Amino acid sequence: MAMEAIRTPDERFENLPDWPFTPNYVDDLPGYEGLRAHYVDEGPKDAERTFLCLHGEPSWSYLYRHMIPHFVASGARVIAPDLLGFGRSDKPLRHEDYSFHFHRNFLMRLIERLDLQNITLVCQDWGGVLGLTIPMDMAERFDRLLVMNTGLAVGIPASKGFNEWRAYAKNTPDLPIGAILKRATPHLSDAEVAAYDAPFPDATYKAGARIFPQLVMTEPDMEGVNTSKRAAQFWNEDWAGESFMAIGMQDPVLGPPAMHFLKGLIKGCPEPMEIADGGHFVQEWGNEIAPAALRHFGDIH
Repeated sequence: MAMEAIRTPDERFENLPDWPFTPNYVDDLPGYEGLRAHYVDEGPKDAERTFLCLHGEPSWSYLYRHMIPHFVASGARVIAPDLLGFGRSDKPLRHEDYSFHFHRNFLMRLIERLDLQNITLVCQDWGGVLGLTIPMDMAERFDRLLVMNTGLAVGIPASKGFNEWRAYAKNTPDLPIGAILKRATPHLSDAEVAAYDAPFPDATYKAGARIFPQLVMTEPDMEGVNTSKRAAQFWNEDWAGESFMAIGMQDPVLGPPAMHFLKGLIKGCPEPMEIADGGHFVQEWGNEIAPAALRHFGDIH
């Protein structure tokens, strides 16, 4: 039985601020046939390096609009997919269609399809919860990490703040996506808030946005815990690439304590860049973070 999904009308994405990027689609990934997924693909296809930018909840690749131009200007290729249920990608309607491995496997199939090499993994929030578990199974494709406000979910109970967010998402059918972004990022313009609302014309499009907080692995028997524990061991023992960490210091859930814990897990991770006024969606401060990361990696001087 084909998975029932809906597609946000294209006109919702017209004339978004700072978003000149041509959409790219794939609808025949193995195991995801018939589900159309969107990704940004900027810079030369034969570039030496690829920046793979993974968004989280409840955002989409628009979150990377301030970082993509810096990465492209360094000569790299940039791929920024929208997870299924988000952005310009199709949105499965049933909550039970969403799971940790549904999304992780989707990202792995996309990496294989595009044959991405020399990847710098760029991740935040669910982009890290999922993305940080991928390099261990594709180690030959990844050589660098740019990590922001995220963590590996290994079945440990969540904080009070996260539990309140989880309950709110579960009990709010028409989750106010743009307002959630604005609360964490007060400097967003009305047009930018509208761009975060664009993927979701009404509540029926929001199954993914509502279910993601429920999927975070906060109990030891939840799907994805074993994968994430394996990933923690990989980053701690086997990771040999370069890393750069940036922390939005105003994030109440995945701020400094969570990120310093993650830093301790990542072999060779240097002292983090601190964005003093940065909230959870710290890519909104990307005009500071991207150049700093590129200088750290030696891509620009």
